[in-house]
Amino acid sequence: MGAPGPTTTATILAGGKASIPAGAPYSVGRAIQAANRIHRRTYIWGGGHRAFKAKGYDCSGAVSYVLHAAGVLSTPLVSGQLASWGIPGPGAWITVYANRTHTYMVVAGLRYDTSPLGEAVDQGRGPRWRYTVRTGTGFAVRHYAGL
Repeated sequence: MGAPGPTTTATILAGGKASIPAGAPYSVGRAIQAANRIHRRTYIWGGGHRAFKAKGYDCSGAVSYVLHAAGVLSTPLVSGQLASWGIPGPGAWITVYANRTHTYMVVAGLRYDTSPLGEAVDQGRGPRWRYTVRTGTGFAVRHYAGL
């Protein structure tokens, strides 16, 4: 019997940052590292819209920051723009959910969101890894080809 295949699901580590799964593509590792860098930053409406580096982030600023680190976004986008970013449908590693008022993403099986919806443990606002999955109802589901 051979060795187990690569894990495609990240886990939330002590302190709330995410692990990089074995076998994750380089761009996914970069995305997770970026999300970990801004993890628990202050929620600031409009944060991350002018430039990727900001004192705090709103939903689209955080998603844009992570997509930029993955190498698939060259300029920050707002939620409504992310609703038509990439191509339709879920990705194998990174999926963006967006509508005109909110956006969040799932990276390697973990939700990265500024909204505490559904969370019992860490209910703070601002960019955080979350175990609970949202339904995606009312959101465009998008991904970058190959991810």
